Amino acid sequence: MAHPQTDLEKRKQISVRGIAQVENVANVKKTFNRHLHYTLVKDRNVSTPRDYYFALAHTVRDHLTSRWIRTQQHYYEKDPKRVYYLSLEYYMGRSLSNTMINLGIQSACDEALYQLGLDIEELESLEEDAGLGNGGLGRLAACFLDSMATLGMAAYGYGLRYEYGIFAQRIRNGEQVEEPDDWLRFGNPWEKARPEYMIPVNFYGRVEDTPTGKKWVDTQIVFAMPYDSPIPGYKNNVVNTMRLWSAKSPNNFNLQFFNDGDYIQAVLDRNFAENITRVLYPNDNFFEGKELRLKQEYFMVAATLQDIIRRFKASKFGSTDAVRTNFDAFPDKVAIQLNDTHPAMAVPELMRILVDIEGLTWAQAWKITKGACAYTNHTVLPEALERWPVSLLENILPRHLQIIYEINHHHLQEVGKKWPGDSERVRRMSVVEECGEKRINMAHLAIIGSHAVNGVAAIHSEIIKRDLFKDFAEMMPEKFQNKTNGITPRRWLLLCNPTLADVIAEKIGEDWTVHLDQLAQLKEYVSDPGLLRSIQTAKQENKMRLAKQLEQDYGVKVNPSSIFDIQVKRIHEYKRQLLNCLHIITLYNRIKANPSAPVTPRTVMIGGKAAPGYHTAKQIIRLICAVANVVNNDPIVGDKLKVIYLENYRVTLAEQIIPAADLSEQLSTAGTEASGTGNMKFMLNGALTIGTLDGANIEMMEEMGKENIFIFGMTVDEVEALKASGYNAWDYYNKIPELRQCIDQIQSGFFSPNNPDQFKDLVNILMHHDRFFLFADYESYIHSQHEVDELYTKPTEWTKKALLNIASSGKFSSDRTIAEYGREIWGVEPSWEKLPAPYEPAEGTEAAK
Repeated sequence: MAHPQTDLEKRKQISVRGIAQVENVANVKKTFNRHLHYTLVKDRNVSTPRDYYFALAHTVRDHLTSRWIRTQQHYYEKDPKRVYYLSLEYYMGRSLSNTMINLGIQSACDEALYQLGLDIEELESLEEDAGLGNGGLGRLAACFLDSMATLGMAAYGYGLRYEYGIFAQRIRNGEQVEEPDDWLRFGNPWEKARPEYMIPVNFYGRVEDTPTGKKWVDTQIVFAMPYDSPIPGYKNNVVNTMRLWSAKSPNNFNLQFFNDGDYIQAVLDRNFAENITRVLYPNDNFFEGKELRLKQEYFMVAATLQDIIRRFKASKFGSTDAVRTNFDAFPDKVAIQLNDTHPAMAVPELMRILVDIEGLTWAQAWKITKGACAYTNHTVLPEALERWPVSLLENILPRHLQIIYEINHHHLQEVGKKWPGDSERVRRMSVVEECGEKRINMAHLAIIGSHAVNGVAAIHSEIIKRDLFKDFAEMMPEKFQNKTNGITPRRWLLLCNPTLADVIAEKIGEDWTVHLDQLAQLKEYVSDPGLLRSIQTAKQENKMRLAKQLEQDYGVKVNPSSIFDIQVKRIHEYKRQLLNCLHIITLYNRIKANPSAPVTPRTVMIGGKAAPGYHTAKQIIRLICAVANVVNNDPIVGDKLKVIYLENYRVTLAEQIIPAADLSEQLSTAGTEASGTGNMKFMLNGALTIGTLDGANIEMMEEMGKENIFIFGMTVDEVEALKASGYNAWDYYNKIPELRQCIDQIQSGFFSPNNPDQFKDLVNILMHHDRFFLFADYESYIHSQHEVDELYTKPTEWTKKALLNIASSGKFSSDRTIAEYGREIWGVEPSWEKLPAPYEPAEGTEAAK
């Protein structure tokens, strides 16, 4: 590996990441060499860059481990209320840089590797993204884990250790091609297998009536093997645990096959059990009622609840006896947060354990279950809500179906008492949907079985009370809350944008990293030319770095002085990437019609993955790529407009793109995006937003002032009014010439000359079946984009607005969100106190006194 050419002055500067102390550097070098030596002795004599990466990862892990052990000992001895976050997705990204920053050792590691002739950035780039999530929901879970550790909460993230994460996206001839994400092929230095805590999980079987109650018998067993990953808080010596379950087949063979001599088949059959955690389902905002998905959901919930109860029962100070048998204390010691309905089987499973195994009465068990569980709703799209066929549950989880029926029976009795004779309301509020194939509505089950239900932005929480769960909000209004989403400023500013982080720290100090509301102090410097210049410089450096990367990856030379206009998120009709595409075509047509007219140059970047079975989303990608091909190769357009489809968007790519953005596109139809968190990341990094009054955009506008955001389009009420009066796309097509030209070009094959009919399906949707009303917002969007162009020609004014965006981001820290969950749902108070470091005496010991 070549020695990095690093600017000496830059290396000497004191940044918010910490000063590299001489003794820390020496310690890192020593540990690194020890790990490298072990790897080479064990495997080979010649080192590779990957060997260096693993040596560095293990060096950093050594710093983590002692803190991890001490944190868990602290929880064991203090026995605080524990928070269990249950999520089928954790979109973690890379761990190395984040861990170094949170431990405060990044400068020491950087300097140590520099002295050893190694480039830390090159080693960081070798780490595989842990892509165990589809998009916002999984990334939110990852930010929440970071915040829970930073706020000193005794918290655990539980999920599944998928062998294959979200697919790797390749764009071939303008089309998305999915490749498996074999993220574990080189091993994962951040996880620790814990076979001593392996847990059996049951499927299938039948239910027997016995003198002592119902028994689930003749089941098939799959074992859940836990893998623990450390989650470090920011410079507070707290290290929490993310425990992911992996499916393992039991050791005993199918004797029938074995006796028939089909030994090979008996071994191969073991794979069926282990397929449960083989792959993440790549669907976002779409429910696919597959047997394997139900098994994944129950497998995670069943293993997790057994683990929670084992920990609840365990005594302190080393005794192996289960000393806590009074389950009435369970809600005082355990908070279970269901991240959407995917873990909603926790409600009947906890009831089964308490009633069938622990012998509690139904009333006792129900009170405990409701007291412990809380449910977060993440979507209002009807196609995304989980509704499991009764026939599937009857086969796979027969006892749970009985329990669900019993829960529903008691629930509907309560409904009947409150609204006697209202059979229509009873039908609407039932957990069991009788229309067509009988199904279990998992959202209804989660609401009934929880003491708190929350949306993830103010408008979203109002919509679920007003529309989606209106009957439930009328019956139990005290349950419904709002918890506006947030992002961790450690990853989404300190890690990904160190230049801007240093500019901020120089002005207001470093406390903003854990108290993001302190960014508001920057507002008083909005007219400080020195600060504005520093923010411009930081942005320009990030843009030039990205421009170089884009030329390298896509062969497209972009103008770093152009507006970097970015829309990155899952590809879905409601997110309206097509509206962005119509704007691109409109700009292209204007340039072609008048090539000599002055134009504010733009580089438009769109990125995101489409679910493999979502034909329309894949067509949207094909259209954007086709438009890019025409625009980028037109000599008349030149560098006035460039379009790039960003391949394989993921956490690591987001960390490179977001700091370089000038404009963030948040285009969802009002009332469809629950919150969004990408919008917050762009805001924190000084991009201006063009967006609808949807999700968290509304609260962003309230924080920064409407003059610092480009708002366009219909409001939720206007969308509802349009639905009621009837939306006719032809009215807009006939009325707006520029829109008509765009649609005619797409329809006629202008962008697909080799296959003129390629995009007729998309045009048909837009003209006849558009649930998201693109044309109704087109004019307003184009007008708003013109305002963007105008403002960009006034750099000082633009930068002032960028500064006010950064300064108004404090509310959108996941620390604030988690503090609210803690105080208002979990009954856990956040703490900013540090635990003693490993070399300091533990709290309460003689040496500490």
